Amino acid sequence: MFVLGVTGGIGCGKSTAASRMRDRGIPVLDADQISHQVSAAGGRAESEIIESFGTEILGEDGAIDRGLLAELVFHDRRALDRLSLIVHAAVMDEIKQSLQILEAKKTKAVVLDVPIPVRDGFLDRCDLVLLIWASDEVRIPRLRERGLNDEQIKERIAMQMSHEEYQEIANLEILNDGDLDELYAKVDRLLEDELASRGIRLQAPPDIS
Repeated sequence: MFVLGVTGGIGCGKSTAASRMRDRGIPVLDADQISHQVSAAGGRAESEIIESFGTEILGEDGAIDRGLLAELVFHDRRALDRLSLIVHAAVMDEIKQSLQILEAKKTKAVVLDVPIPVRDGFLDRCDLVLLIWASDEVRIPRLRERGLNDEQIKERIAMQMSHEEYQEIANLEILNDGDLDELYAKVDRLLEDELASRGIRLQAPPDIS
């Protein structure tokens, strides 16, 4: 099974690129989505997060309030690192189990959509790592559209890896400074070059009749 890793900084379009790959028939394991599951009520990481950060991160319903937790960790690098260790361990366990299931089903290829390219469970499993990147002139307005203010954007970007650090672990890079159609075209070209060339069948794009 060919494992394609997709990573990149916040606001660069990583998940949009992975979604296009899903549309082309490649299963996607989304680390962000899995992290929500493991930290939700009853999730495997919930109790450890509460034990580590205290009940002040809980909402009125008794569940972890993601906004309160984000405000806490994005002002404190140590807190962010502590949260990352807890959540990533649970996420990578889930991904490993999912990969085993897909391998048993004889799946030909899978995409790992992971914002923080950890070694265990991501880099050591990927046959190819693709970096999706965008310039600050493009990604900052995108993040504003998500409702983040400039201070929040600055904090989140500063907490992530630099472009150069991402490039060190990536095999290929797509610059996503254009529109959606341009990104889709670049992703489609990469899938043809890297997957179809290996005999992995792709579905036709949704916009092709």
